[in-house]
Amino acid sequence: MQNPPDYRNDTVLPLPLEVTADAWAVDAACSGNPGPMEYQAIDLATGARVFHFGPMKGTNNIGEFLAIVHALALMQQQGQTQKTIYSDSYNAILWVKKRQCKTKLERTPQTEPLYQIIQRAERWLNTHTWTNPIIKWETKKWGEVPADFGRK
Repeated sequence: MQNPPDYRNDTVLPLPLEVTADAWAVDAACSGNPGPMEYQAIDLATGARVFHFGPMKGTNNIGEFLAIVHALALMQQQGQTQKTIYSDSYNAILWVKKRQCKTKLERTPQTEPLYQIIQRAERWLNTHTWTNPIIKWETKKWGEVPADFGRK
């Protein structure tokens, strides 16, 4: 495939036509569950990493949830109220819509720092509104989300 693909002039990435390039893709990775967890966002127009967090002890679902909230907060800060967020995590998208991280991760002294971040994210969700579309990345149709850590 050509880079950038000849059928797109809005991105350097080989994105399917139905994926908007005015977007960030987010993803999390976790070694073991729970285990060292990290997450990141990639700008789909440029291919550049927008942010990265971790690793810290957690779960993949928590990382996916925090990645979406981090992206929403950063976009709002930057006045990017229409930019799309893609996530391959159905659970995380649901948790964000419900404004609550429904993790079953045990709260221990080891996971307390992460729980503080989760509380901060939930507080942000409950005190802000957003108009950014949050869209499920269709991995079966489109391949791995561009923010994937490539560890599978």
